[in-house]
Amino acid sequence: MLLLNLRWTDVDLDKPQIHITGTAAVIDRQRVEGTTKSGRSRVVSLDPSTVRVLKAHRARQDEERLRLGESWKGSGAYVFTTGWGDPLFPDTPSSLMPKLIETHNKQNPRVQLPHARLHDLRHIHATTLLLAGVPVHVVAARLGHADPAITLRVYAHVIHEQAATAADVFAKAVGG
Repeated sequence: MLLLNLRWTDVDLDKPQIHITGTAAVIDRQRVEGTTKSGRSRVVSLDPSTVRVLKAHRARQDEERLRLGESWKGSGAYVFTTGWGDPLFPDTPSSLMPKLIETHNKQNPRVQLPHARLHDLRHIHATTLLLAGVPVHVVAARLGHADPAITLRVYAHVIHEQAATAADVFAKAVGG
């Protein structure tokens, strides 16, 4: 999981962007860090709302580290940690996802979220960008696909759906 390997030194809240440099996995019940699938790092831009969330998260994490003092186990390097500072194991966010959805749905009965796996958020992100007209090569870069052809294959259904509106877009562009 990419974000579980994210360190604060990889986060630039002024630009705003993050540098994806590696992943975290579990092998033989041990947390192991490695490179991305492609072996290359990438830069992903952040929106202002995400920057605000990350700033608040960092402030809470700093407060927790100060409150726990020497009990804090982490180095302060990781963005996502346990309450005592250790980096998260990759299965932790995935196992929390159904609980978060259930809690949301209990607190917001009029705005129910469907069952979703954590990995589904990646697909939602890509699909939303493609349907909004973001070029395939830009979406591919955000996802870490080495070649936009991979993105085209995985999201062909979205591309076909978008192609259906191409005639209308062209007609509006030429004033027809």
